[in-house]
Amino acid sequence: MKTIKYKYIFIAIAMVSFGSCSEEFVDVAPKGSFLSENYYSNEGQATAALVGVYDAIRKNSGGFENMIAMMNAGSDDFYAGGGGSTDGEGIQNFSTHSLTSTNIPGSFWNDHYQGIFRANTLLSKLPDVDMGDNLKSRFTGETKALRAIYYFNLVRMFKNVPLLLDPLTTTNMYNVEQATPEAVYAQIEKDLTEAIPALPSTVPANTESGRLTKGGAQAMLGKVYLFEGKKAEAAAILAEVNGTPGAANQYGNKLLTKFSDLWVVSNKFNTESLIEVSHTSAGNSDWGFWGSGRDEGNSVNIMVGPRTYSKPAGSPAPDLPSGWSFNVITQDLYDAIKLDPRFAATVLDLKAMKAAGEADYIGGYQDTGYFLNKFVPRKADVRTGGGAAELNYKQNSYIIRLADSYLMEAEALGSGARAQALLDAVRSRVSLPSIPVTLAAIKNERRMELAGEGQRFFDLVRWGDAAAKLGNRGFNAGVDEIFPIPTRELQGTKLKQNPGYN
Repeated sequence: MKTIKYKYIFIAIAMVSFGSCSEEFVDVAPKGSFLSENYYSNEGQATAALVGVYDAIRKNSGGFENMIAMMNAGSDDFYAGGGGSTDGEGIQNFSTHSLTSTNIPGSFWNDHYQGIFRANTLLSKLPDVDMGDNLKSRFTGETKALRAIYYFNLVRMFKNVPLLLDPLTTTNMYNVEQATPEAVYAQIEKDLTEAIPALPSTVPANTESGRLTKGGAQAMLGKVYLFEGKKAEAAAILAEVNGTPGAANQYGNKLLTKFSDLWVVSNKFNTESLIEVSHTSAGNSDWGFWGSGRDEGNSVNIMVGPRTYSKPAGSPAPDLPSGWSFNVITQDLYDAIKLDPRFAATVLDLKAMKAAGEADYIGGYQDTGYFLNKFVPRKADVRTGGGAAELNYKQNSYIIRLADSYLMEAEALGSGARAQALLDAVRSRVSLPSIPVTLAAIKNERRMELAGEGQRFFDLVRWGDAAAKLGNRGFNAGVDEIFPIPTRELQGTKLKQNPGYN
């Protein structure tokens, strides 16, 4: 944790502006710097600090080392791709399941702990902030729910992680030890359970989109329960989120009528969204601070676009900017989804377009000709203002959406009329007929519905299917289910490396 320590010490000494989490959420930019003991004196400063806690959630799709691109690359549905076998060492090695403690990108550890540090600091200061009790309760709930999300990512990726509930100091930082996964999961449950009553059922769309709601936190708790194997608890809490399958739930959430509308850039915070990461082109993100937490664009967009794309006049092919060709789709996923109604929204088949003379591109590393259409950028979305155009795409990304919640509840139930209705609702949305609800059917539906959203690797691991599906990619059972802890986090600390890694 050496890298974290220096970040923590710096943040504890001088609290600087965290910037805006999104163009839709609060826009707070306090000037100058504040000593931590003086910073949390009023509602405005507490709000700025809460925005800072939210900032870490952009790890899902912001920066080169984002969750979606990384987790896709380690699944059976995608290759790392890119410009070559050394283009992004971490993503390449995860794709071949050859991660080591020296080539694992440290930000997957550090960025989540930075969010946790900010959460812990805010929670310790909130009781003394001069603000209304109801608002203070909501801030506390949001902060605990965010901390739970960050710990959920950490325990799924690294399994054996420190459980920090208070800000690190110069006196305790050297004595941190790892907690058991069970203890981490228990704290995640506690944080979410305490957060849910304090969160609003809905938020004003024009001023607070992107803030956590009761339904979003419930869905996250249901997902946590499912990963723990607590199926009864998962089914119960997810039922509160899902309501009657296919109809609007108690919070107004409902499956979108058209699957493809989920990927329309302007269709942010739609009725299917439960927890969504906000991106904006208004942050003027540039190369000098890309990946530092200050950049607000969606990096997955540029990463998955085809290289040196062009099309002749009059071609029906889409208007695309050129990208970096990461996360190219495997032939296995292509064959599985090619007859599914979700194919066109999920897969951009440039192989076929090139063969027909409708478009051209230069194939990158591991090129298959199949690109992730959910996130492939369009020219209409290219920013022409300040900052680097590549880093200022504004498409949001989902952490949990209602179709995911339906399928998780169906899996938790396993069988019965309600499980059948949940599965049917997801299939009916794309005009697919009912099929008998089984675990195999649910697994396949999750693959078709959530392809490219960073879910597949975690699903394979929790189902015990990773070795069978990823053995030909170098996956070693008993080791590669989790990441190695970065070497620099072990040096001078009491932390121990995960089993199977040096």
